[in-house]
Amino acid sequence: MNNRFLIIPLLFIASLSLSSCGYNSMVEKQEAVTSKWSEVENQYQRRSDLIPNLVETVKGYAAHESGTFTAVIEARAKATSVTVDPSKLDAESIQKFQEAQAGLSSALSKLMVVVENYPDLKANQNFMELQAQLEGTENRITVARKNFNESVQDFNTYIRKFPQLMFSGMFGFEKKGYFEAKEGTENAPAVKF
Repeated sequence: MNNRFLIIPLLFIASLSLSSCGYNSMVEKQEAVTSKWSEVENQYQRRSDLIPNLVETVKGYAAHESGTFTAVIEARAKATSVTVDPSKLDAESIQKFQEAQAGLSSALSKLMVVVENYPDLKANQNFMELQAQLEGTENRITVARKNFNESVQDFNTYIRKFPQLMFSGMFGFEKKGYFEAKEGTENAPAVKF
């Protein structure tokens, strides 16, 4: 009988201590990170969805550039095959995702170089619309990555502050990885005419 009377106050004290450890806030911030990562993936998927139409439009004008088309299609397939588990947003997973996306960006850049050789293609309304959508998507990707990194910073800072630091590891809240710029992008490319 005495044990029952001890259990109720202990449960009450335990619930107060858990609420002060910030568990609910850690959950909210972790969910925000997951949500922002989903937006990053959405924008990359949008870009990936535009590529087949872009390639087909360019093919009509530059049929003999098949190596470039193959490279773009292969890079797209690789980029869409790399996925990141939102519950494991560590630096290594994000880096693999970034590498696949960088390969696609590189292939798209080569495709745009090919386009420069075809003035009629550059004037094609369908191509111009696809190019504008692709540029808009690249801007959306930039914003989504920025929002993701801000959310990761908020989460990582929160779980590393006192008193959350004492409880975050115990409840499995681990530091998340950032979406980082590719090495060498801090230097402006040399433009030669």
